[in-house]
Amino acid sequence: MNMLFISDIHGSATALDQALAWKQRLDSNVLVLLGDLLNHGPRNPIPDGYDPQAVASTLSTLADQIIAVRGNCDSEVDQMLCGFPLLAEYNWLLLEGRRLCLTHGHRLGPDNLPPLAPGEGIAFGHTHIPMAEWRQDRLHFNPGSVTLPRNGQPASFGHFDGERLRVMDMAGNTLASASWKRE
Repeated sequence: MNMLFISDIHGSATALDQALAWKQRLDSNVLVLLGDLLNHGPRNPIPDGYDPQAVASTLSTLADQIIAVRGNCDSEVDQMLCGFPLLAEYNWLLLEGRRLCLTHGHRLGPDNLPPLAPGEGIAFGHTHIPMAEWRQDRLHFNPGSVTLPRNGQPASFGHFDGERLRVMDMAGNTLASASWKRE
């Protein structure tokens, strides 16, 4: 399975287009959206290329490839614009018989893990800070933010090639990486 992970688009059509160019380059057949898709949120500046309707339209063309979860800035109004379900608080992927919990990170996250067995993991956004590492035998994966990166990090997205989860910047540099098989 080849998956692209995007979090915290915050309505930027420009940032989404850049990330989706990587979906095509990496030949990803699944798009995992970890929340905060359309709205920039009251604490954030209005991002470059802010066009929530264009973001909803673009993502809706990929509806049959999307697994999405709700972010703290996502609402029922956003759901009305999108042709795929986006209001689940969390979801699960089953990879090689082990679970990866998908969530935004504002409720479940590294400080409030769902029940995970050793060797399983959590993929989350919310902090806008890239991460791919094993902690106490659980994988913690955050693709960062395509729109509003924090802590001096570049805009980034995540990729799973069937073996490794990587966080990459828009130039294709790997910022963080972890094997799905415990290292």
